Amino acid sequence: MTLKSTLDTRGPEYRERRRAMLEKLAALDAEHAKALEGGGEKYVARHRKRGKMLARERIELLLDPDSPFLELSPLAAWGSDFPVGASVVTGIGVVEGVECMIVANDPTVRGGSSNPWTVKKSFRASDIALENRLPVLNLVESGGADLPTQKEIFIPGGRMFRDLTRLSAAGIPTIALVFGNSTAGGAYIPGMCDYVVMVKERAKVFLGGPPLVKMATGEEAGDEELGGAEMHARTSGLADYMAVDEDDALRLGRRIVKNLNHRKLGPPPGPGPVEEPLYDAEELAGIVPEDLKVPFDPREVVARIADGSRFDEFKPLYGTSLVTGWTRVHGYPIGVLANAQGVLFSEEAQKAAQFIQLANQSDTPLLFLHNTTGYMVGKEYEQAGIIKHGALMINAVANSKVPHISIVMGASYGAGNYGMCGRAYDPRFLFTWPSAKSAVMGPQQLAGVLSIVARQAAEARGQAYDEEQDRAMREMVETQIEAESLPFFLSGRLYDDGVIDPRDTRTVLGLCLSVVHNAPVRGADGFGVFRM
Repeated sequence: MTLKSTLDTRGPEYRERRRAMLEKLAALDAEHAKALEGGGEKYVARHRKRGKMLARERIELLLDPDSPFLELSPLAAWGSDFPVGASVVTGIGVVEGVECMIVANDPTVRGGSSNPWTVKKSFRASDIALENRLPVLNLVESGGADLPTQKEIFIPGGRMFRDLTRLSAAGIPTIALVFGNSTAGGAYIPGMCDYVVMVKERAKVFLGGPPLVKMATGEEAGDEELGGAEMHARTSGLADYMAVDEDDALRLGRRIVKNLNHRKLGPPPGPGPVEEPLYDAEELAGIVPEDLKVPFDPREVVARIADGSRFDEFKPLYGTSLVTGWTRVHGYPIGVLANAQGVLFSEEAQKAAQFIQLANQSDTPLLFLHNTTGYMVGKEYEQAGIIKHGALMINAVANSKVPHISIVMGASYGAGNYGMCGRAYDPRFLFTWPSAKSAVMGPQQLAGVLSIVARQAAEARGQAYDEEQDRAMREMVETQIEAESLPFFLSGRLYDDGVIDPRDTRTVLGLCLSVVHNAPVRGADGFGVFRM
């Protein structure tokens, strides 16, 4: 069925929602600009003076002309003591027609050294590559660990090398293009990769540089004889190819990918040509209200991302605060679960569990569109079995084997975040809109609960309750939870794969669906015990 939009794009409500969203998008652009700045003007200029390209320039030349690049976690480390972006660029791009995971050190940020957020961001890239069978291209120029924070890097950081070997063992190629220093732990990146390209007179790969060798052994040795590209190509055998310059290294990287004979294992899109939605994606900027207590119809979102705005709704008259149904995005079939009124009741949970089972039966990926305050509480709902019904839905999500993609449009609170496949439930991708908020509950509710508990404790001790202190506590807690619920804060901690412009949602979904079909798409054989 073709969806009919009732969105009044000329009305004051739409204009106000759009204005608020555009303000948030302007703030998002400002934060993204910080990631693009790298280590700042001074270090960018010094890098260029050495005749080197920036990380994103290398990526651009590596990719097929005019092909998209889906950058992941660009706000990593936001709100921390480290630069936004975490000194590494990760994302998915097309090289010689093959979708690849690209990991590029940013040498303008402390020499490309790895801080705690670099490590976490790299882990996420590895997970995505493994799940979706994406060849990995490492664009290496790294000084290894950021030594002042080694206590947070050294132990978990070993997983980066483990991941490379596991990718290779799974038949997923790993490639290192080394443009500069690759020191200490960084030396194991090319050491663990299937293919290694080093730039002549630029690449330096060694476990210990000249100063460390001097201190450890007393031996005098220069950079080139210790770890230069020519030595590794002629003597150690670590380099499979020696490039004359950066452009040549990128050319060789493309040739390696071309010769991989990589094939997607999932079904192709189609049949038939892809149809654009009937409604303008620009209108997605005016759908979500600034006050997330005000509900909105998620069908208006589906109408602007689905092929031909077609949507076959499942159980439309039952559990109406959760919209479920089937559609296609860029030719790929997908099942949609979208919150309509925020609260999840028993009916919605049971409906969701059945729908998820059906998607697994038909090997159909699932899209979760979040705007939920969680499962309903209260005597009537507890007695009606909201716990076991919520558990039914969470069980279905946890044991579903088809690819999941989550987009947090509005609220995503409490166990509703779990039931709608939040980060803890390993969706293949999770993106947020600038309007999103996630927490254990809303700021006012959380502050109110703490106030009630404190008041009851004072009464139990026979003490008078300090109302002024209570107001101050509520205000402090509300401010803290509001700040910790915002998408920049959550994205900085890698609880999503990026904050996206709502108007780009269809494009992002199309890229993600294409990526997940690099691996087989198969549903679960069983779901364990469902409490009925």
